[in-house]
Amino acid sequence: QVQLVESGGGLVQAGGSLRLSCVATGRMFRINAMGWYRQAPGKQRELVALITDGGNTNVVDSVKGRFTISRDNAKESVFLQMNSLSSEDTAVYSCYAEATDLNLSRSRSVHWGQGTQVTVTS
Repeated sequence: QVQLVESGGGLVQAGGSLRLSCVATGRMFRINAMGWYRQAPGKQRELVALITDGGNTNVVDSVKGRFTISRDNAKESVFLQMNSLSSEDTAVYSCYAEATDLNLSRSRSVHWGQGTQVTVTS
């Protein structure tokens, strides 16, 4: 069982910064890739940033140079540093993780956080 707990969302003025955190908890699972999705009102959910267990990162073009994804493998946490925020970044941000069962099955699963609201005021 894997649970993702997010924090760091809230209100921020345009040009400001926020840091989102997500901690994965559970037993007998290894967390592989972790990332952040977002969904703005009236828009489809999009992948914002992804980081592999090896540290490779991908960030959507619209936030390159402003957002940075990182992780702490020891704490099974992922972070999203968001700088130079604009109203276009207003969305519900959801943590995402891929996990491998450490039992014999070695099965993989996908997990989602509950989502945290990020609102950028003009």
